[in-house]
Amino acid sequence: MNLHAQIAKWIEKQVKAAGAKGCVVGLSGGVDSATVAALCKKAFPKTTLALIMPCFSNPLDRQHALLVAQKFGIETKEIELTPALQALYRCLEGKECLPDYKDLASANLRPRLRMSALYYFANKLNYLVVGTGNKSEVVMGYFTKYGDGGVDIEPLGGLLKKEVRELAKKLGVPKEVLNKPPSAGLWHGQTDEGEMGITYGELDKIIEAIESGKEKKCNPKLLAKVKKRMRQSRHKFSAPPVFKAKEI
Repeated sequence: MNLHAQIAKWIEKQVKAAGAKGCVVGLSGGVDSATVAALCKKAFPKTTLALIMPCFSNPLDRQHALLVAQKFGIETKEIELTPALQALYRCLEGKECLPDYKDLASANLRPRLRMSALYYFANKLNYLVVGTGNKSEVVMGYFTKYGDGGVDIEPLGGLLKKEVRELAKKLGVPKEVLNKPPSAGLWHGQTDEGEMGITYGELDKIIEAIESGKEKKCNPKLLAKVKKRMRQSRHKFSAPPVFKAKEI
């Protein structure tokens, strides 16, 4: 059984084990979400829903998301979240939110609004929310806590970015999506590699070196950067600490 068939089977198993009927996934126009959407469609041909959720987004992302949906025959629903973001930001700050705000407090509102929309439809349809994070991002903690990290299952969480690209090619993800710079869409002009300060190619090599015990072959500065991010992101992977009173 090839990799995409194995993952599709795994998705089907996870959804059925939860007593759910299908999948809902956020379709951003990027390669990761395109790959996950295609895999969900294989697992649940009739009960896969992709949400396109613009929020101060590049119009090209919407075009690419629609291109993917058309290519794989995936049902879509478009939800314009910009008004919701503006309303929330006005409540919080008493002013308009601008698309080029680069502070994380503002930027992280976008993935958290998207998470709310995904779970609304998941609850309504009895679907699971399927995440689109890959192993390279997970290792770095490069996701928003209770945002794009707020999902039920993570099919690509064990695949490095380079492995996701290979899988996407085999699935037939459009070249326009495969070749675009990866971006979380947190602000205009934002790219994953620019924000992390390391290319996915470099990151994947370091992750493989750490896992194989060959760290000495890595660039020391980049290795230190990755390990620091790993330490700082540990809180994203565990349940909140709970105080337990000692027995007297």
